[in-house]
Amino acid sequence: MTVTIQKCSSEDLVLLQDISIETFNETFKDQNSPEAMKAYLDKAFNMKLLEKELANPASEFHLIYSNEIIAGYLKVNSDDAQTEKMDNDSLEIERIYIRKLFHNQRLGKHLIHQAAQIAVERNKGKLWLGVWEKNERAIIFYEKMEFVRTGTHSFYLGDEEQIDYIMTKTLR
Repeated sequence: MTVTIQKCSSEDLVLLQDISIETFNETFKDQNSPEAMKAYLDKAFNMKLLEKELANPASEFHLIYSNEIIAGYLKVNSDDAQTEKMDNDSLEIERIYIRKLFHNQRLGKHLIHQAAQIAVERNKGKLWLGVWEKNERAIIFYEKMEFVRTGTHSFYLGDEEQIDYIMTKTLR
């Protein structure tokens, strides 16, 4: 299996939107109402917002390929682009998603390493992320990747409030 990771550019916008919608749907549609899912997908993955996020120098998107087939993506934020106020030593993993077809191929691990590399390049000492308290599979994965629970925050899927665990990994 050949794994490649590529930083997104504006030319990848349609592909980014497609993979974002597909992976979010695969991950959460069975635990949430269709109305809440539609509201979130329309808001979070509309073209104008994705264009704006791609243009922000404090955010980066990376696509991961397995044998030249798109398998998932990563979005990281630093400084004011972070979704929660954190110290200046932190880099947020806002999104890390792998298509179900590619689960159990260790691709998530590649994306965590990519995020850690970006953090080091940006002189950050910590990675953090929010993970839904009911997403046990992801929580177990992050714990294996040496993230620890450090707090909680609210995440809104449409009008529905959900609780995310904030998990942090110290890099230095």
